[in-house]
Amino acid sequence: MSRPLWFVQLVKKTFPRRFLVARATKVSIIGRVLDRWLFEGDDLIYLPQDQTIQINQALDVPDEVVLPSQVVEHFIEKANHHWIMDSCICREAEKCEDYPMDLGCLFLGEAALGINPQLGRRVTKEEALQHVRRCREAGLVHLIGRNKLDTLWLGVGPGDRLLTVCNCCPCCCLWRVLPHVAPRISAKVTPMPGVTVVVSDRCVGCGTCTQGVCFVDAIHKVDNRAVISDACRGCGRCVEVCPQEAIEISIEYGQFVEKTIARIAPLVDVS
Repeated sequence: MSRPLWFVQLVKKTFPRRFLVARATKVSIIGRVLDRWLFEGDDLIYLPQDQTIQINQALDVPDEVVLPSQVVEHFIEKANHHWIMDSCICREAEKCEDYPMDLGCLFLGEAALGINPQLGRRVTKEEALQHVRRCREAGLVHLIGRNKLDTLWLGVGPGDRLLTVCNCCPCCCLWRVLPHVAPRISAKVTPMPGVTVVVSDRCVGCGTCTQGVCFVDAIHKVDNRAVISDACRGCGRCVEVCPQEAIEISIEYGQFVEKTIARIAPLVDVS
């Protein structure tokens, strides 16, 4: 049963307290209960923005252009049902001033038909493609996969019939909780397969990349140099903001789109 508007408003009001819930997952018994209730079956992948990526392996077809966004476009093309939310609940809850609130999640699959029609609308394949392009142009980063939280707050199901495409900003993203949750939950949200982010010798330690850029707090200044930890999810925002172009993001092999699709496809049937 789809959630009424009063329930969604309640979710927005409690959203700023999500860090308390995140920290509670580190308590053994509570963590196991929350993991099963809120995150069971989750597998989510952050896709780097197209313009930040370098591919280290030559492609089979020299003129072929392979971009992370093609993962999202693949599932849009395959899906029979497309649903765009009228707004981003995360940015609305945080009263975001830096990114558009009206660019909400895209949901694919049969379960999306159960979403409260007051929260969004069913769209055509072409409208869905246009929506994700607008999101990328606004500087938002795609997060794609199976997300149990969405089935819960939207009141829809089953979970294997709902594919989430979040369009995330660094300031308001739900998954800013990742540094605070138990490792078994944090491991459900990962970089795109094969993505690496490194700091080159051009780094002068200006600290620009450490100032509210990384939503998982994975980059810090150590001995006057930026250092990226294993918490990095490969979104590429630090690459974009570095004034020295000292941070590089690359993908180790040319089949990264196919590998990402192959990982997501068994989780959710969007047809």
